[in-house]
Amino acid sequence: MTAADRPRTSAAPALRLSLIYGASLSVAIAVVGSVVGALVAELPGLLSGLIGAGMGFVFLAVTAGSILLADRVTKGDLLSPAYFGIVLGAWLLKFALFLALVFTLRDATFVEPTVLFVTLVIAVLGGLVVDLIAVSRARIPYVSDARPIAPQ
Repeated sequence: MTAADRPRTSAAPALRLSLIYGASLSVAIAVVGSVVGALVAELPGLLSGLIGAGMGFVFLAVTAGSILLADRVTKGDLLSPAYFGIVLGAWLLKFALFLALVFTLRDATFVEPTVLFVTLVIAVLGGLVVDLIAVSRARIPYVSDARPIAPQ
């Protein structure tokens, strides 16, 4: 079997579903977080709720998107160094982006730190639940390239 004939990872539908569910959850968190933030801390609270929900979705999307991209680039070869490079590179990028945002927003006057923190924690925990639901509903086969044994 050549690399071109190799089937793609069967987790792709679950990852796509995770992105769809994650986007829906992020919109809901953005609405609720910004309203609660506005009630607690006015405009800085509103902006913090929106920023926290956006950060949560970006982190979820980078993870799922990197696995989908790596699967497409390597044509389903999970043991390819390119697969690991893409996924781990995206995770390092996500970590660097998180640190850059934390240090940038730390002293920003338009951010309410408590609202941002709570919204981000809820978005991350919600993202974990979304991933769990997407994987449990995705009907992923145990073996993706099984062939019947020819009778002898």
